[in-house]
Amino acid sequence: MGYGINAPERGWNDYEGLDVRGKTVIILVNDPDWNAAGLEGPFGGRAMTYYGRWTYKYEEAARQGAAAAFIVHDTDPASYGWMTVENSWTGPQLYMQTANGGADQTAVNGWLTNDAARRLLAAGGQDLAALTRAAQQRGFRAVPLTGLTASIDVDNAIRTAQSRNVVGILPGTSRADEYVLYTAHWDHLGVCREDGADRICNGATDNATGTAALIALAEANARAGRTPRSQVFVAVTAEESGLLGSAYYAAHPVYPLARTAGGINIDSLQMSGDARDAYAVGAGKSELDGFLQRAAAAESLTLTPEPAPQAGYYYRSDHFSLAKLGVPMVYAKLGPDLVNGGRTAGLAAQDDYRANRYHGPADEYDPNWDWSGALHETRLLYRIGRDLAESEAWPNWNEGDEFRAIRDRSRAGQ
Repeated sequence: MGYGINAPERGWNDYEGLDVRGKTVIILVNDPDWNAAGLEGPFGGRAMTYYGRWTYKYEEAARQGAAAAFIVHDTDPASYGWMTVENSWTGPQLYMQTANGGADQTAVNGWLTNDAARRLLAAGGQDLAALTRAAQQRGFRAVPLTGLTASIDVDNAIRTAQSRNVVGILPGTSRADEYVLYTAHWDHLGVCREDGADRICNGATDNATGTAALIALAEANARAGRTPRSQVFVAVTAEESGLLGSAYYAAHPVYPLARTAGGINIDSLQMSGDARDAYAVGAGKSELDGFLQRAAAAESLTLTPEPAPQAGYYYRSDHFSLAKLGVPMVYAKLGPDLVNGGRTAGLAAQDDYRANRYHGPADEYDPNWDWSGALHETRLLYRIGRDLAESEAWPNWNEGDEFRAIRDRSRAGQ
């Protein structure tokens, strides 16, 4: 029991002194300092790091040799409700094909509701609330659930399938071997877990809006005329299954990553109306912030802090796959300060979407949508990309950023 983190650079190892080979581990969601008031703490305080993401926790459990890993869901630290868990991770799952067929992964991954975890731990003589408080302190040592064993039967039907990334390019004029990348994921969840007449998770906002913006940006740039750098538009698949399409492109790039000046990711446009502000998810990480600042000023938008850093959005969309291999990526969004209703209305709209439509069948096209925000957001992204495609600059990650070293190595090889 703990956060399932092994971070030597932060002096934190929930697995220290443990042998979990062949065992089942119960893991808390997010980072130990997720409920901090600000951004100070061993894991960035309220801002989630990659260590807080479910993908990392399963990966680390596998590296430690665990047979099974279960994450305890809680709405606040997860930043989404149980509906999202149930619809996203029930039923067939997609994984990238590997040479060993996934033999290095845990045999079972899963989630527990907070209530189920509380009852499970109580049966093992432990208290979930007390262990959670202890796990948030440096030096915590996981405890065994005395007298409990796990017996799990899994009946898997494994099949191999192919999906597609769709790639388009506007060739550059004078520096065609330099690239600006745009990404948006075209997939969603398909049939949801929920009972009822409508079980189709359409993903109209997430991410049909982003895919539409990708096409619109390609069309707008074509009409405006070619830029010195080539512009590459990639509709990636299987984002909802763990960023698989973008991870595949990053590992098998059509155009060299070292020659990619930077990129823009588009995931779920602003459908609650126009706003006065904009923000970058993961602001302060790269020199692309300067491009965003210029674009925001041209669009009369005030740059404001990311409204929900605790949600870990920087590690939850396709830009992350490219960032991990060194490509500076900006994930810019229109902000919550709505023209009609201000921040109160904007934050309420965000909360309503996450609670009632995100990864659920209600995320479907609404003829009453206010498109003014989506159009403004797309214009903002157009300006960022156009500026970068016309520039001679090679943006880098800021000094000390986690992705700086790999970018430096990549560029040095050119």
